[in-house]
Amino acid sequence: MRQAGKGLARRIAPWIGIALALCMNAHAATLDPAVLPKVQAATFEVVIPKPVNDPLSYEKPLPLDQLPFQFRNDKYFSIGTAFALGDHRYATAAHVLDVGMGSLMGVPALRDASGKVYAIDKIVKFSREQDFVVFTLKDAPNTPALETNTSPDMNDVVYAVGNALGTGVVIRDGLYTSNTPEEQDGRWKWMRFSAAASPGNSGGPLLDKNGKIIGIVLMKSPGENLNYALPIDHILKAPDNLAEVDTRVTYQLDVLDSTKTSNFKTQFALPKSFQDFTTAYQTQFNASIDKQLADLLKDNHDNLFPIGSGSNQVLHSSSNMDPFPTLIVRGENGVWSFARRNIHKETLGNNGFITTGVAGHEALIHLRKPDNVSAKQLYGDPKLMMDLLLKGLPMQRAVGSDKIKITSLGKPSEDSTFTDAYQRQWQVRIWPVAYEDSILITFALPVPDGYVMMMRSTHPGHSYDDILDLRALTNFFDVSYSGTLAQWKDYLQQKTWLPAALKHIDIDFDYAHNFKYHSKRVSFNYTPDLQKIDQDSQLVLGFSYFKDGEQVVWDVSDVMVKANIENDELVRVNRHIAPSEDLDNSFQSYWKKVLHRDHPDDGSAYNEDDMTFISMVGGAPEKTAIEAKPSVLYTASYGAEGSRPQDAMKGKLDLLMRNLQVNEH
Repeated sequence: MRQAGKGLARRIAPWIGIALALCMNAHAATLDPAVLPKVQAATFEVVIPKPVNDPLSYEKPLPLDQLPFQFRNDKYFSIGTAFALGDHRYATAAHVLDVGMGSLMGVPALRDASGKVYAIDKIVKFSREQDFVVFTLKDAPNTPALETNTSPDMNDVVYAVGNALGTGVVIRDGLYTSNTPEEQDGRWKWMRFSAAASPGNSGGPLLDKNGKIIGIVLMKSPGENLNYALPIDHILKAPDNLAEVDTRVTYQLDVLDSTKTSNFKTQFALPKSFQDFTTAYQTQFNASIDKQLADLLKDNHDNLFPIGSGSNQVLHSSSNMDPFPTLIVRGENGVWSFARRNIHKETLGNNGFITTGVAGHEALIHLRKPDNVSAKQLYGDPKLMMDLLLKGLPMQRAVGSDKIKITSLGKPSEDSTFTDAYQRQWQVRIWPVAYEDSILITFALPVPDGYVMMMRSTHPGHSYDDILDLRALTNFFDVSYSGTLAQWKDYLQQKTWLPAALKHIDIDFDYAHNFKYHSKRVSFNYTPDLQKIDQDSQLVLGFSYFKDGEQVVWDVSDVMVKANIENDELVRVNRHIAPSEDLDNSFQSYWKKVLHRDHPDDGSAYNEDDMTFISMVGGAPEKTAIEAKPSVLYTASYGAEGSRPQDAMKGKLDLLMRNLQVNEH
């Protein structure tokens, strides 16, 4: 994810109401009355059209009558201020027009004091780092520009001018207090002034005591009433017909503890229409983001999961049998581990539920589909998927003092697939949320009981880099596959969505008769003599990342079948790996216990958490196994509720061991 410096895109949410509140209560400065009409005529509101159609559904009609009359009846959102620069040109802050780049709303325009709207014709000057843009208008008004003063005096009175949310020109006074170098390299100096400014002032003129333009208002200093402007001299002297960008951008991937900072530096020819300008800018910016990610991964190559000793802990860990997903992240010590998760659960009815957590900038989600929804229905209907999510993830639209629950986002605007490095098939979907000019991105992985996914909300103009992030993060995504046998039967028929690891595993069952699992690594089968087999039996495949020869794979390392969700009786076959020498004693001692058939893998029943368990190591006898120095061993276990005698437990384990075949060593 890109993290822009102060000079990069400062997007202003178009629905912000703070500008209105500040401007209405502000003290109007006193300029020469003869100057005021000129200031008003030369100052414009930058507006963007409100969305006409809303595909969203709500739990009840929106109480739009709670909004101020002017706001609810205005066809536009106000996003900043612009002013006439002369020679039929106009200027505003680059970050004001940023709102329109990729926006769901439409193209920004100017509105004068009488309410007339003028479309932008061509962008003729642009500077990202100095945060200004100069453009022409279609059918432009015959507006005389204000005079400019390129040598203002320090400590003189200044006036910040803003046309806030269509309420008319508001002028506030203060002092030109100081100059301060720009943050990146001190290439120029910002003007600092004490005249009050608000988001509505962005892009407006800063005037001297005689009403001459001395700068363009750009940003507000946090925590104090010192605000920033770019001297007008920089805009006047900037080359015509050229867009210039030289901005420092920091990129970070959520699973890494390091960042990549570089300069996004480019130029391209102007004039261009706003749409063509946006395309040119985004194309070059997206290319720079591609390079930053590639460079970040290259810089971290020697210790990027699953390469390097820092990965060994994960590569030798037991699988997480929890169906809730997580990310594999690298800590400051260079060691990769599983991200911590705070999980929240909401029920959906018909045994469906949603669990949610957060890792970095991603919402992690497990959607357990209701029993009355088939796998084919769910995977093939993105609207159904999102409607189910909204039942468990309350998404609300604030209208006045009310918060109205959103019940549907409709159909996604984009629906595609992505295959990660481990050949898992992701469904990638984008939903527009027009009223707040945002999009919701989901990367959803079909699993037997529904979906696991990553989700982000972002501005439409950021969709490229957010999708780039999420694609990269799929290779650090950890999850186990769980479901009832009925769900597994339904899921296994959806061949398109099966990961490569499952296409080479044979899972076969016949209710009340037998269960069979066969892979190139291990095979076993059993009958109801060992454990009940029906549609409510629960099968969990624990996936892990581990080395298979010289290659790291994502494959099944743990198989557990429970009699059903309500009954904890279980059968389990678990893969164990000989630890690398750099791993700590907990890994070494655990392996030695398995290798030597120590307790609990000695065939003796034991009690734990109101359950009785019994376990043995499968494959070759102990002596032969030790002499062969195996790299992989398997244990087979049986567990039942309550306290059970050794003979009964041993009889159950023998039924499991009888048909256990270990195919790797």
